[in-house]
Amino acid sequence: MSQTMTLRGLIEKRGATRVVDGQINACTASRDNQRFAFTTGEGDVIVAHRADLTNPAVWTTHAVHDGPALCLTPDTDPHGFLTGGDDGRICRLDMHGEIEELSTGRRRVEHITSYVDAKTALVAAASGKQVELRDATGRTVLKTLEHPSTVTGIAFDAKGKRVAASHYNGASVWYTASKSDNPRLLEWKGSHIGIAMHPQGEALITAMQDNDLHGWRLSDGHNIRMSGYPTKVRSMSFSANGKWLATSGADVVVMWPFFGGGPMGKPPQELPGAGGAPCTQVAFHPQQEVLAAGFADGTVLMIETTTQRVLPIVLGGNGSISALAYSADGCMLGFGTEEGLIGLVDLAAA
Repeated sequence: MSQTMTLRGLIEKRGATRVVDGQINACTASRDNQRFAFTTGEGDVIVAHRADLTNPAVWTTHAVHDGPALCLTPDTDPHGFLTGGDDGRICRLDMHGEIEELSTGRRRVEHITSYVDAKTALVAAASGKQVELRDATGRTVLKTLEHPSTVTGIAFDAKGKRVAASHYNGASVWYTASKSDNPRLLEWKGSHIGIAMHPQGEALITAMQDNDLHGWRLSDGHNIRMSGYPTKVRSMSFSANGKWLATSGADVVVMWPFFGGGPMGKPPQELPGAGGAPCTQVAFHPQQEVLAAGFADGTVLMIETTTQRVLPIVLGGNGSISALAYSADGCMLGFGTEEGLIGLVDLAAA
């Protein structure tokens, strides 16, 4: 595949792309906002330094996993990344490109996430029915959380006090510092395939196999149902202020209101799409009510939720968007496709 494919949008002036081997499974920025990483179905991690954002020839490729790299999160260290793979390994990739194996097991590591604040740093990784809660180094298992079936998603709350996991027939919420091993079980029959935690801890939402969302109001366990999708919801993102939950799963961006008593009994808002192509990935800006959305035709848009003003990031892409993320400072946007196209855009001057 050629680097000379016709890509229009902000990517032309303020970004760069590169084509690599394998589907892009995830992307994220380091906590210091200086590096952006992409994981591939070939087990590689591609890292772009912020200073080289528009020079893809110098983005580095690291062979981290034997088989697909399935998940990615910023390291507890500000500069690096943590990955999980089909080979059952959890690995750290540091700022110098050194790879450290933190764990190896018989089951593939499908989900990994980290939490850092001034007092606490934690890593959570899911393999099969187990979630391992690890210390800041990632080397020590603090506790192993057992679930009734395979874990399909994990998320920390905004203070790192709870970690939640989705699985068959519901979700489990654990207190990270608790001596007890008894989770709060939130039950709803069916297959739950992904999870999102409200930024203020008010609700927990799961995506379901049958094209619905289900949620629980955490204050009292009240059930929340959000339905009407033509396909499965594979991507969810809350706005930083918790007012909106954006989702994929339709040919427009579907946003549910989490204010004024919503979303119960309130219709969702629909943001513009990409000419009928299904929305596949969503990511809210970390500070503003601006949403990035990726589509099955390779389009990436930034949409202001209040005005619905659209800024095209990529038009005429290569393959369905399979990964999408902002840096924590909101100054970089990265994306990847099923065909191995990766891209970065500098938003600092946008």
